[in-house]
Amino acid sequence: MTLAQHWIASSWGAPETWEFVDYEVPSPGRGEVTIRVEAAGVNPADAKHVASAHQGVQLPVPIGYEVSGTISAIGPGTRIGSGDAKEGDEVVAFRVRGGYATELTVPAEKAFAKPTTLTHAEAANLLLAGTTAAEMLWVTGAAPGETILLHGASGAVGVSVLQQAALRGIRVIGTASAERFDVVRRLGGVPVRYGAGLAERVRGAAGEAGVSAALDAVGTDEAVDVSLELVADRQRIVTIAAMGRAASDGIRVIAGSMPVSARFRDEVRGELIALAQNGDLIVPVARTFALEDAPAALALLAEGHPGGKLALIPSS
Repeated sequence: MTLAQHWIASSWGAPETWEFVDYEVPSPGRGEVTIRVEAAGVNPADAKHVASAHQGVQLPVPIGYEVSGTISAIGPGTRIGSGDAKEGDEVVAFRVRGGYATELTVPAEKAFAKPTTLTHAEAANLLLAGTTAAEMLWVTGAAPGETILLHGASGAVGVSVLQQAALRGIRVIGTASAERFDVVRRLGGVPVRYGAGLAERVRGAAGEAGVSAALDAVGTDEAVDVSLELVADRQRIVTIAAMGRAASDGIRVIAGSMPVSARFRDEVRGELIALAQNGDLIVPVARTFALEDAPAALALLAEGHPGGKLALIPSS
């Protein structure tokens, strides 16, 4: 075992209550690798999942679901998700437990060769948003030649949806603030301003063909109401944030904690890694923070408009 540091929630509550503590990193056994973390991705789920008690989850809870780093030890006879591995290889790992750390040991199936086209801060933010975006397109059956509506187009998930849709020949009308229109356009989308009159603006942008599906990455009543107004088939409306509206209005909802979602996201990881390696999938990063400043990063994320992904960088 080696000594490292990580963030844990020792009680349910906001990031300000978390603790940054020393811990012993288990040596990797068969089918495991130890990763020296170069960057940890920052996601809303990191705080959401420990904000209150969850059935079957026991305290303390290590924080963080995705990292980019370097293999520092490898278990006997072990291969990573994308093939053979050796100490010193750069990898990304997703759906891990305790990524806000200087080092951690994970199942090797969760690790993939890091795309050489991405920095560690970018790579650490590739897969949670990317797999969520891929699943949104999948469950709504978005197809080449169709026009879809995307609420929250300039956010982390939205940016990935825009890129993946463009690669498939799917036209995206994306809601954003006027200050973020350039981001939506640069990634192939047609930006529209959210707020009063949104449905009419979307109709104007869609033309006679209309909108075939709607993807909600913001969770507002406006997003759900406009989606219901413009898309007749409620099975072609999906949300990742409006859980109550999904139940009351019969639209689809996805989440990494759902078994079907988890299986899909695991299956699509390799495809997204390959897209990033080919330069077809970028990850805009707005800012990095020192690992010990994790609560400050979550506070900025909670404001809702960081302008890109955030990453935590352990001290060297």
